[in-house]
Amino acid sequence: MNPNEILRIVDSLHRDKNIDTEIVFKAIESGFASAAKRQYGETAEVVVTVDRENGELSATLDGEELDPEEMVGRIGAQMAKQVIIQKLREAERDSQIEEFHELIDEIVNGTVHRVDGPMVTVQLSTVEAILPRSEQIPGESHRSSERIRAMVCEVRPQGTRVKVVLSRTRPRFVQRLFEQEIPEIADGIITVNALSREPGYRSKVAVSSSDSRVDCVGACVGVRGNRIRVIVDELNGERIDIVRYDEDPEVLIPNALQPAEVDQVLLCDMIGRAIVLVSDDQLSLAIGRRGQNVRLASKLCGWDIEIMTADELEQQIDRAVTGFSALDGMTDDLAAALVEQGYLSYDDLSVIEPDQMAEMGGLTLEQVDHIVVQAETRAEEAEVAAREERQKQKELARLAEIEAANAPPAETEEAPAETEEAPAETEEAPAETEEADE
Repeated sequence: MNPNEILRIVDSLHRDKNIDTEIVFKAIESGFASAAKRQYGETAEVVVTVDRENGELSATLDGEELDPEEMVGRIGAQMAKQVIIQKLREAERDSQIEEFHELIDEIVNGTVHRVDGPMVTVQLSTVEAILPRSEQIPGESHRSSERIRAMVCEVRPQGTRVKVVLSRTRPRFVQRLFEQEIPEIADGIITVNALSREPGYRSKVAVSSSDSRVDCVGACVGVRGNRIRVIVDELNGERIDIVRYDEDPEVLIPNALQPAEVDQVLLCDMIGRAIVLVSDDQLSLAIGRRGQNVRLASKLCGWDIEIMTADELEQQIDRAVTGFSALDGMTDDLAAALVEQGYLSYDDLSVIEPDQMAEMGGLTLEQVDHIVVQAETRAEEAEVAAREERQKQKELARLAEIEAANAPPAETEEAPAETEEAPAETEEAPAETEEADE
């Protein structure tokens, strides 16, 4: 091979494929060495070297110099070519893996190459990536040749190629969109402190500002909502709640539950529960449709949030004190102390640290274990009863549906009666006409 040709190939592969020149040189050396062994035998000790400066090829066989031109025949040259191509493909794959590993959790722009059922193939700069159905926003559809933004979530080798998996459903994707669309976040003035998301439906984003002159919520929303609208459109109409972050849970939790108004927050630190009291008219708003609002707020704040009214809390406290006091070995004072700490059910007693309960009630660990075993038994019984009740209600609903489907339609018999009344109205019309003539 011509030395100048070798240098040209190395330089071209380095620039076009982003492959390190040393890797290309080693691939050429490995290819010619494999070809030479085919000619001289697999046991032959063949060493091939390419000069990095001038591209000249040199070789030795068992320590003796070989003429590079005579080292391989026509068949050997073909084999050398195949080995070089294989090595370069592997090098290209490794280079792409390294490139896209750096892009994990980052947004990339691509073009939809094809749509195969639920699977979308996206053409990126150097590779084809996939966007599985599980990583697509519910309700969205894609067409061939359309531009798309997604986040790299997985990169792994697949033979001589690299497999890149994209996502549009991860919470991090929303955060990256905020960083791209809101300059204050990119500059570090505003920070995204926490984020919770149910893709396609709703997200909650908690933000704070390091500059008191910058309103973190207003900056994210933008003038007349222009900034947040761009993000909402990218997320296929997903609703986004921007809340003001605070390190104090008693402040953050009410912010996270917006637009509901909160009366009081009771923190149960020992079990990570926050009891939020609201008025009757705010109860459904705080919980949200199918529990979505409180569920997202819990993820955002890192607390198990339970929404209830003051009356419901009082009733639950009474039930808990009565239920705990009925356990063998439980004193009234200990029952009251447990409820005061936020333990409101038998399930809660199963997660308490035995040492803590022993210290609170002046009990031994054996007495604590006895109480906990009783609580776990009663919790299981309550779960079984609740499951049976749900099954009963489901069966009643099914029977009601069957009965309603088999019942004769009542409107069919009333229809003639309505038809008979119609002529009466028609008869009044001439009377009005006569009065008009008079």
